[in-house]
Parts: sequence; C-alpha cells; structure tokens
Amino acid sequence: MKIKKPLNANAILVVNDDQSEFILFGKGIGYGKKVGDNVDSDNINQTFIPLKNSELKEYLTILESIPAELLELSRQVILEAEDRLGCSLNPSIYFMLSDHLNFAIERYKSNINVTNRVFWEIKNFYPQEFKIGLYALKLIKREFGLVLPEEEAANVAFHIINAQSSAEMKADGMNYAKLIATVNSIIRYSISSELDNTSVHYQRFITHLKFFAERFFNDKMLDDSNQLFEQIVQLYPRATEISFLIKDQLELVYSKKISKEEIAYLAIHINRMLSSEEISKHS
Repeated sequence: MKIKKPLNANAILVVNDDQSEFILFGKGIGYGKKVGDNVDSDNINQTFIPLKNSELKEYLTILESIPAELLELSRQVILEAEDRLGCSLNPSIYFMLSDHLNFAIERYKSNINVTNRVFWEIKNFYPQEFKIGLYALKLIKREFGLVLPEEEAANVAFHIINAQSSAEMKADGMNYAKLIATVNSIIRYSISSELDNTSVHYQRFITHLKFFAERFFNDKMLDDSNQLFEQIVQLYPRATEISFLIKDQLELVYSKKISKEEIAYLAIHINRMLSSEEISKHS
C-alpha cells in the first residue's frame, strides 16, 4: 500500500495495487509522511477501513477537521468497547465517535448544553456501554483537561450501541431505549411499585427486552405457539395481563403486531420479577 494522502498524525488515506482506497488508523502513522510513501506495516495498530466512493468525501472531511489527539483518544475508547463487550464494532464508529466527541468539546467550550432525552434509560438499560462512555470522559479530562457533563457518557454509549450490530439492525439505540423505558413504565404502573434493578431477574428481563426490541424493529417476531401461550396464561395470569398491556401499547405506537409466543416469554420474565419482589417483601 502507498499513501495517497496524510490526513493527520494518526490517520492516512492509502491505495493498494488494485487502486482500492482505505483509511488506516494508528498512533503516529501519518507523522512526517507524504504522498507516495510506502505504508510502514509496523505502525498499523488498528484495522484498516475500506472506503466506497460515496463515503470517501464525507469521511475525509470529518477526519481532516478532527485533532490527531482526539482521533487517537476515540480509537482507545473503541478498543476498550470491543474488549469490554467482546465484539467487533461497525467500522463507521471511528468516524462517528470522533466527530461527536469533537463537537461535544466545541459545545462545552462554547457553554452550549444539549440535553440527552434518554439519559436515564441508556444509563440503566445499557450499563456496560455507559461505563465505556464514562471511560471516554476520563480520557478527555486526562488529555484535554476538560470535565464534560455525565450526559456525554450516555451520548458516547448511544454511538456504541448503534455500532454493535448495525449491519443487522434497522432501529437505532434511541428506539431501543424508548421501547425498554415504555415497557418498564407499564410494569411499574401495573404493580404500583418500583422494580429492583439490582436483582438478577431484572437484569435477565432487560437482556430479554434488548433481544425482543431487535426482533420487534426488524419484524422478526417469534412464531406463534398456542401451546406455550395457553400454558403461560394458566400459570401466570397476572404477568400475562401485564404482557397484554405492553402488547397493546407497542402495537398502538409502532403499528407492529406482537406474536403470542413473544407475549408468553414476556410474561415468563415478568412473573420471575414479580415473584422475586414478593419474596423480598416477606423476607
């Protein structure tokens, strides 16, 4: 590969023998380099990203406007996210997260505060991604001496959520968070009580909701199973009633049908939470 254009100290645009273009990230990879230089493979400490012509102009504009130090900081955040979550993120996260953090710092310096409307939902329903956001704020404080508001951790988490499986998912993280918040509100209203978000049953329920949301927004609901549904209706009538409230609300808001099997699994998880709540009250 040869360098087609140095973008900054930590990113270069390169071309291979087939004239395919890539962006390479790595600390110091572009330092002192010029057009036509061969790429030093020892300096490539991050996956290179192939570019389509339609993406090239937009991505190059983003990278050229971002300080090299911030690009490297974003790379560290992404590596931390992939290690903590145990998955590879969509490569577009390098551009999106760097651009967001650059804008967040500019807003902070200009005393412009943008409220995150789903801060509570992201913090509570995506705790691992939120911790990654806090890690990003820690790096920004160390590197730039700026103390960004905690809401920015949720904004970072939002980008991480979207990048985890965006190749398969049509809905974004905000839709997921809103759906989960709606379901939790219905349950709290139905039982006239707060849920114990530290319990293992609650955590399992939230995990189930994340997968449910993915199926819901991608029109991949579980097939109907009348046998399972009828069993759950008999065994867990209260939880089933709450599940139907959830079904009616989501179908009304999103105009999407929810299968009986999905209702049954919601009821199973809700019943586990309700049972654990009753036990804790009498223990």
